[in-house]
Amino acid sequence: MPAHMRMQTTGESVEINISLVVPAPESKLVAEALKGVLALAGHEIRPVNDEGDELYTAEEVFPDTHPGDMIKGLRAREGLTQKQMADQLGVRQHHISEMEKSVRPITLEMAKRIGKTFNISYKVFL
Repeated sequence: MPAHMRMQTTGESVEINISLVVPAPESKLVAEALKGVLALAGHEIRPVNDEGDELYTAEEVFPDTHPGDMIKGLRAREGLTQKQMADQLGVRQHHISEMEKSVRPITLEMAKRIGKTFNISYKVFL
């Protein structure tokens, strides 16, 4: 099976790009072995999409967000006021306000209620 390696020196470091073609049945095994070798060498493995762009988690992009921001975003997406959302969830308007400000925690029960009402995963609120 063909393998290609390209090395490019950039300042004090060297960028190494390796391209391998392996049989499909062994692909996961080879990928896990390579991840293990790179982890042992102290490298972070970042996922990439089909175009080769690195993928980032929401926490990496928005490190200061909290679950209350998700409620605000949901309300904005749905075009709801705090009162309208509260009515749909069967709570008082000030509860929505307090959850958005992180004054009131979003309980598992409330997260599930929000998820069910708006047909989204409750996990974004925890």
